[in-house]
Amino acid sequence: MKNLTIISHTEHYLREDGVIVGLVSTITEINELLNIFDTITHVAMFHSDTAPLNTAAYSSNRIKFVPIPALGGPNFADKLSVLFNAPSILKTVHRSLKNANFFQFRAPTGIGVFIIPYLLFFRRKHKGWFKYAGNWKQQHAPIGYRFQRWLLTHQDKIVTINGVWEDQPKQCLSFENPCLLSEEIKNGITIRDHKNLTFPLELCFVGRIEPEKGIDLILEALGALKAHEASKISVVHFIGTSDQINSYIERAKSLAVTCRFHGMLSRSKVHAIYAKAHAILLPSKSEGFPKVIAEALNYGCLPIVANVSSIGQVITDGKNGFLLEKNSPNEVHNQLLRLLSLTSKAYRLLIHNNHVSPEIFSYYHYNKRLMRCVMNN
Repeated sequence: MKNLTIISHTEHYLREDGVIVGLVSTITEINELLNIFDTITHVAMFHSDTAPLNTAAYSSNRIKFVPIPALGGPNFADKLSVLFNAPSILKTVHRSLKNANFFQFRAPTGIGVFIIPYLLFFRRKHKGWFKYAGNWKQQHAPIGYRFQRWLLTHQDKIVTINGVWEDQPKQCLSFENPCLLSEEIKNGITIRDHKNLTFPLELCFVGRIEPEKGIDLILEALGALKAHEASKISVVHFIGTSDQINSYIERAKSLAVTCRFHGMLSRSKVHAIYAKAHAILLPSKSEGFPKVIAEALNYGCLPIVANVSSIGQVITDGKNGFLLEKNSPNEVHNQLLRLLSLTSKAYRLLIHNNHVSPEIFSYYHYNKRLMRCVMNN
């Protein structure tokens, strides 16, 4: 029996029908892990809020959810709360690992400052791996994240990271961030085959609606478009939410380009927007490797993305997307003009470029690599 215990900060909620649901990106990945594990226990955070639309249920009773308090945040009180709850969280993790022979810890996160040391010093006999989903080369990272990265570089268990780096330790393996089902890849081939650059264009953004993700840069760049340029864009879809979303909705009303703020959407609805959108805008300040880039590529939605972390190792400027070299509205504006000046032939060459195959972002590919590099290690 291969029994896996996952510890993460993934948000879970109680749906109106009484079913526990979690963020769809993580839940889909865990559902697919059942192809290589017999049982999975997921220790993760439970929120009392209403379940948002970007959530999903587990696919099998072979997956067990074990709740811990919803903790973490930017201010000092939030960090104190994490440490105050550490004993009870460690007790829950300890119980959940008793019947497991594999573990996965998803870093970086607030609880990592005590969970990682516990796993390293008290669970050394367990096989397992740390999935570092953030920017492995992040400059000026929070001190808690720097501490977790330091711990992971000074131990011998497998750490999966985004990107390939000259100085990465031997236990740190470069892994693609899985996000695509086999049927989604097949559907993507059909979508790309029929996609053309037809004006006016549809664009999209997927992520948190906040300055760190570049929302201000997008709105300023759209505002800098001349009338004849703006007329070439029918709508920009913003998928995601935050406490600041209402202020962004008000700002967007003054633009010549229609901006549609959808809030949270289900996985199928997000993929439907990729399928009809011509490009995705993601001028983030910091990322690991966002799943939304691979998802967009799959549907022929051209990435116009910040050249941070490992993104430039997947997206080659002018080959399969456009890279933003500066974090500025002028840079976003220039890349928008570049998109608007493309011919349909040039656009189709970009979205059909074989530089990166969507299949490397499949759950099937991810599971095969886990079996070879982690489970048989």
